[in-house]
Amino acid sequence: TWDVIFRELLLADESDPKRKGAAEFLKPRVKDLDRLTNDVSVLFFGVNISCAQCHDHPLVPDWKQDHYYGMKSFFARTMEVGNYISERDFGIVKFTPNKGKEKQASMMFLTGKVIDAPNSREPNREEEKKEKEQFEQWKKDKKHPPAPKWSARAALVETALQPDQRDFLARAIVNRTWYRFFGTALVSPMDQLHSENPASHPELLAWLTRDLVTHQYDLKRLTRGILLSKAYGLSSRWQPGEVAPRSNLYAVARVRPLTPMQLATSMKLATLDPMPFQTLVQTTDFEKRIESLESSARNFAALLVYPDEDFQVGVNEALLFSNHSRIESEFLSEGSDRLLHRLNAIPALPEAAELAIRTILCRAPAEAEVNTLVKYLNNRADRKATAWKQIVWALLTSAEFRFNH
Repeated sequence: TWDVIFRELLLADESDPKRKGAAEFLKPRVKDLDRLTNDVSVLFFGVNISCAQCHDHPLVPDWKQDHYYGMKSFFARTMEVGNYISERDFGIVKFTPNKGKEKQASMMFLTGKVIDAPNSREPNREEEKKEKEQFEQWKKDKKHPPAPKWSARAALVETALQPDQRDFLARAIVNRTWYRFFGTALVSPMDQLHSENPASHPELLAWLTRDLVTHQYDLKRLTRGILLSKAYGLSSRWQPGEVAPRSNLYAVARVRPLTPMQLATSMKLATLDPMPFQTLVQTTDFEKRIESLESSARNFAALLVYPDEDFQVGVNEALLFSNHSRIESEFLSEGSDRLLHRLNAIPALPEAAELAIRTILCRAPAEAEVNTLVKYLNNRADRKATAWKQIVWALLTSAEFRFNH
């Protein structure tokens, strides 16, 4: 559930072998508290308050310097000791407001709720010396530092999950999940959840937020509800001659490119022999096989550009699919476990053509499509294997395969 993920990423229990990987969220950011503050605010609460670092937001009365430095105060005690994430017993944040002298920030959540934090001061010389010696000893011993007497990050987590504070956390993940499936968020940009940027469908966002909280942040329930909705099931087509409706009306599906990992993994799956793979689905090894395919797809995915909202296939990607040797070696192999091996072994060309379309495009073929492929193969009867490679390549590089529609 999302509340558990949120808790584990921010609290990073490295003493638990099953959870220590969560510390990788904090480690790259801990030496830059401004980055850590803004990343947490954006990713978990849908709020980009970086503008308020220098001054109160000129257009959004919700965000003032007190909010930015109040959030930063939750991370002021966080530090890396050796290879471990830890927290000091002391830590404050000071800033100079728009007008007036430097002041100490209160530990404050985005809603304005102030936390009464112990040791809201700098350590004295003796305390600082003792703390430094202790840190050096832990580094030398390569030991995980003990948990602090009071954790500021834990205070942030507990505050964000309180009944009167949790709308930020729930609303942000609802908005991000909606964007993931529809390509357009209910509130866009996704890091601008504030009073001056209302949702396209405020009642829907409020209802989904309440439902998520009521069901203990169950992301599977949220996902199921979105995927079974009428809006998600709509085609991307509209009547000829009509102007396409705006994307935030959700009147038709938005055509969206697959991400690099989605595309690379889909290509791996689509070029496997479907017969033994269908048998594998019924076994306990299926999940391991999928994980293996995803892992093997990562290197190829790294060659692709992550698509933005106005995505167009670039020259580098076009040349990659047209000329690169990895396309043939990874996706057009004729090994015994590959689709091409199966297609070449089927004597009836219409049957083979139907299998190719079903396997790669995951739908039943039209009669005209089958006839076109059969005609192409008959014209190249002397080089059948090469013709099948060209067909599989053409299906893999088609717009239908590249885009969700």
